[in-house]
Amino acid sequence: MPGPTIKLMAKKESPVKTNAARMLDAAGIHYELREYTVDERDLSAPSVAAKIGMPVEQVFKTLVVRGDRSGVLIACIPANAELDLKALAAASGNKKVELVPVKEVLGLTGYIRGGVSPVGTRKPYPFYLEETAILWDVISVSAGVRGCQLILAPNDLARVTDGRYCAIGKG
Repeated sequence: MPGPTIKLMAKKESPVKTNAARMLDAAGIHYELREYTVDERDLSAPSVAAKIGMPVEQVFKTLVVRGDRSGVLIACIPANAELDLKALAAASGNKKVELVPVKEVLGLTGYIRGGVSPVGTRKPYPFYLEETAILWDVISVSAGVRGCQLILAPNDLARVTDGRYCAIGKG
């Protein structure tokens, strides 16, 4: 008598390893890659939060900023917040900071808009993480490509980026 029929399921491909993920691997940092469907019309962080099933306060967007004294720096704030430019200027030792034009982001970071990770940028830039990140066991940041997020402990993110916590989000 034949045995039970076994139905083979197609194995879901695991997410592609990005430079950011490889850097975390090299540093021995535990993380999860979470993929989502990209909507080119809506690359907003609140949309990403909904797609990956996390609260907007726990999903952090990465912004590329230029200071009048420090040059380029990276800031991460919750999806539902706005960057407080004055607070970031003060925290980073600048008189003034401004967002880098989108057309410069790829050349500076190696990442495209909607896929900028604070980990694995072309050059290591000073990194500032909104202090509310510490309220969570894990937060989400871009993995370095649209459609994939890194879920990791905020202290691990701060450690691998040599980052500083500061109050830079408002709203």
